[in-house]
Formats: sequence, C-alpha cells, structure tokens
Amino acid sequence: MSALRAPAAVPRRGAPTPRRAPLRALDGGAGRRFDSVRAPLQATSGVPFLMLCGLLLVGALLAALLLNTSMARGSYEMARLQREAGLVAQDVQEVQANLRSAEATLPDRAEDLGMVPAQEITLLSVADGAVVTGPTDSP
Repeated sequence: MSALRAPAAVPRRGAPTPRRAPLRALDGGAGRRFDSVRAPLQATSGVPFLMLCGLLLVGALLAALLLNTSMARGSYEMARLQREAGLVAQDVQEVQANLRSAEATLPDRAEDLGMVPAQEITLLSVADGAVVTGPTDSP
C-alpha cells in the first residue's frame, strides 16, 4: 500500500456542507478526566524461531549423512558384486575351454578304449517305448 493519503473530497460550490452534532458530556461524568492508556507491550522472544531453525538444520544434516552412508554402502556392494561376476565369468570361460578340448580329443580317447563307431543307430522312443532303428551316418 502506498503511504500517500487519498485526496480529500472537495465540496462543490454552492453545495451545503453536512453539519455535525455538537458533542456534549454524559450525565454523571462531570469532573472525571480520562487519560489515554497505551496497550501493554507483549514480550516476544526469538528463541522458538531459532530452535525451529536449528532443528531444521540438524534434520537436514542427518538426512544428508544417512543418504551419503547408504550410497557408500551401495557402492561397496556394487564393487563386490562386479568383482564376483568377473570371477564367475572367468570360471565359465575356463570350463568352456576344458569342454572344447575334451570334445576335440573324444574320438581318440574312445578309440584308445577300444570303442568302434556304431554300424546302426538304435533309438528308444520315450512316448510309446518303441525301439526305432535309423540309418547310420558313417564318415
């Protein structure tokens, strides 16, 4: 709001101005004098506001500390799991290499054991229990 006063209404020329009724004293109040009394000052303290600000600051710091701690714990857990995944991948590669080398030497090892290639392949059907004989694929 502005601190300026609103312009007073200027009466028009020739217009009658309203008259106020004269003030008169009330009965029974003769001789009394009234002094203006100021309202009592209310003591206001800044302590509750400062306590609230302090509590908000402490709460924010605790929240940041908890968040930082949980993020660090998650980081260590992630590093551990990545290291473990790397070890598992190495184990899988080692087993696959052993399997490939075993597949490559399988015919030689079978021949050393006295095994011979089958002349006729016989299969067993699981659904009806019948024996199925198929053609041989000799090299």
